[in-house]
Amino acid sequence: MMERLYRRERYLEHIRPFYADAGLIKVVTGIRRCGKSSLLRTVAEELVEGGVPSSNVVEMNLDRREFRHVTTPDLLDAAIEERLRGTQGMRYLFIDEVQNVKGYETVVNAWREEGDVSIFLTGSNSYLLSGELATKLTGRYVEIGMFTLSFSEYLGMRGFLGKPEAPRAQCFREWLTYGGFPKSLDYDDPAARDQYVDDVIGQIFEKDITARRRVTNRDTFERVQTYLINNYASPTNLAGIIDYMEHTQGVRIKRETLAGYVRLLENARILCKCPRFDLRSRRSLRGGEKYYLADLGIYHARNADTRLSYGPMLENVLYTHLLSKGYKVSVGRIGSLECDFIVRRDDQYAYIQVSMSVEDPQVEEREYRPFSKLRDGYPRYLFTLDPLPLQRDGVRHLNLMDFLAADGDLDLG
Repeated sequence: MMERLYRRERYLEHIRPFYADAGLIKVVTGIRRCGKSSLLRTVAEELVEGGVPSSNVVEMNLDRREFRHVTTPDLLDAAIEERLRGTQGMRYLFIDEVQNVKGYETVVNAWREEGDVSIFLTGSNSYLLSGELATKLTGRYVEIGMFTLSFSEYLGMRGFLGKPEAPRAQCFREWLTYGGFPKSLDYDDPAARDQYVDDVIGQIFEKDITARRRVTNRDTFERVQTYLINNYASPTNLAGIIDYMEHTQGVRIKRETLAGYVRLLENARILCKCPRFDLRSRRSLRGGEKYYLADLGIYHARNADTRLSYGPMLENVLYTHLLSKGYKVSVGRIGSLECDFIVRRDDQYAYIQVSMSVEDPQVEEREYRPFSKLRDGYPRYLFTLDPLPLQRDGVRHLNLMDFLAADGDLDLG
């Protein structure tokens, strides 16, 4: 009997329509330890609860000891064959960390061709959709990008685990500080939480970065990683990082090497790149893009300074929230002004500013100024932590903590 797990409805809603679709491979991606394996286990729970025989639900976690010998496509194929032998009707195959087998794509493709096997895969980085799977199965897979716990999920999981009730503001501060890696909620001791997240980052380096590409100078890579983590939510360009590394760190690095390191961090899902978009020319801009963290616990675990810097933190959590909701998000430029986010879904847009508070009149004017330059009728949002948001100029001023706690969505109409 499977252990009952907290169900992350946001992602289950995305994947449910494809449960019995044997023609589409379901691929769940996301940073290591964000909950991908548990999501697939909850899918398996739902299938059995819906009447699927448990023998027709096969789970294979290739990180587990029992599968340590499964290192080649032929061995993977044999392991699948052994577990599906004797079953009839639609079978459901779950393979966790499938990228552990180089060349797994041909095996997965062959089982999909059987027509009565619904396949679910997980992976910790974008390499899962590289190579043969992406080229041979165009239109034959659906990707579900997964994040660590949102604030609404964090509150829900606290209740699920029977954690003591606490004021919402206290929970919000804890979530901003320690992040939303699900397993971290098992640790009440702050030092243990930090250690856990730090260990996760170490695993990402060893399993998701160096296992895929040789990093010849680990010290330089670590310095680049530290710089980007410490400067999340700030405009970034490669020339500025090169200058910082040379004149502050005393380290010389080639532009192509630096670009490669940044891509590695993106592929491992430690960083999420937010491009810039110019509203006047309607074109994407090169340079000055921002990088946000997949989880704020990464910053806290890697820094001794425990003070909260609300500006970048609030930007970061709203950015990942919107991505997890399926929006396209860019940093906006309006002439010489910057809009924190331009959000798009289909052909609908919204403009967003984020600030801890606009109770100071000067801050209020600064945050509203970009909105005054807009000439279209798309919705405009200002998110703060002010308890009684001020409404003016047709801007929808919302409390960000309440919005996230309610798993809020934007009205683009």
